[in-house]
Amino acid sequence: MFQPAKKIICAIFLCAAMVWVTAAITACNHPSPEDGYDATNKADCLPPLKLVDQHNKPVVLSSLKGKPVLVDFIYTSCPGPCLTETQKMAKVADGLSKDLGSKVVLLSITVDPEHDGSAQLLEYAKKQEVDRPGWYFLTGSPQTIERVMANFKLIRQRESDGTVDHIIGVFLLGPDGRELREYNGEILKAESVNADINKALAKG
Repeated sequence: MFQPAKKIICAIFLCAAMVWVTAAITACNHPSPEDGYDATNKADCLPPLKLVDQHNKPVVLSSLKGKPVLVDFIYTSCPGPCLTETQKMAKVADGLSKDLGSKVVLLSITVDPEHDGSAQLLEYAKKQEVDRPGWYFLTGSPQTIERVMANFKLIRQRESDGTVDHIIGVFLLGPDGRELREYNGEILKAESVNADINKALAKG
C-alpha cells in the first residue's frame, strides 16, 4: 500500500536532481564577471568633443573611430582602485604589443579635471610606466568631461568630504564608437579583453 508514495518520493528526488544538474550546467556556461558582459548602451561614445592628452596635445574623440577603443575613467590622486585598474589596462596593452596605437587605442579619462591637467596625467602615466604611444590620458573642462561620461551613462560625483567617487567600469568600443563589451576594472582579465579586441579587429 506504500508503493505509490515511494514512487512519488523517488520522482520528486529525480526531478530535483535534474533541476540541480541543469542549474550547474547553466552556471558553467554563463560568463564570469571577469570576462565582462555584452554592452546594452547604444550611444555614440566617441562624439566630436575635444580633450587634451598627457602631452598637452588636443584629441578629438571622433577622430579615433575606425579602431577598437578601450576606455576607463581614473583620477591621479586616487588612493588605490585607479592604480589597480591602470595596471590591469597595462596588461591589456602588453598583450596588444605593436597593435597598440596602430590598430587599437586605449583611453584613460580623468573624472577630476579640476585637479588633473596634462602635467598631472603625464606624471601619473610615467609613474605607472604606462606612457605609451596609443594610450591617451585625457582631460578637459568639467563640462566636457561630463558630456563624455554621459554617453557612457555615467555621472561624475563627489562625496561630502570632497573625494571623487570611483568608476570601475571599463568599456570596449567598436570602430563605430559604440560599446561592445563592459568590464569591472578591478577584476577584469587581460586575456579576455584581448580576445574581445581581436574579435572586434577581425570583424573590421
